[in-house]
Amino acid sequence: MARVTIEDCTAIIPSRFELVVLAAQRAKEISSGARITVERDNDKNPVVALREIAGGHLTIEGMRDILVKKLQKRHSIEDHAQADDLTHKEVAEEMSMLTEDDSEEIYGDEADIEEELEEKE
Repeated sequence: MARVTIEDCTAIIPSRFELVVLAAQRAKEISSGARITVERDNDKNPVVALREIAGGHLTIEGMRDILVKKLQKRHSIEDHAQADDLTHKEVAEEMSMLTEDDSEEIYGDEADIEEELEEKE
């Protein structure tokens, strides 16, 4: 079993705080079934994550991007614009499918009430 020290990992990721966050994220991924790139050797998930980082088996930029996207509460403006366009398109399609006959079935009671009110006046 190879011993992993923080010094081995700080050569790859200089900030100890970032190292802890990225290693924790990777350990969670391993727990949820991600494939590991080193032999387990009876090690727990955090140790395996540190061994992967120290061995240079992971792309640090990719890990950062995944972590940032996971922690973001709001997505980029482009994502919202695409979602809004999709919503508008779906509404437009629904409206184009709605014919006058359908609208009478849906809003028939309201239309009848309005006609009765007009006739009384």
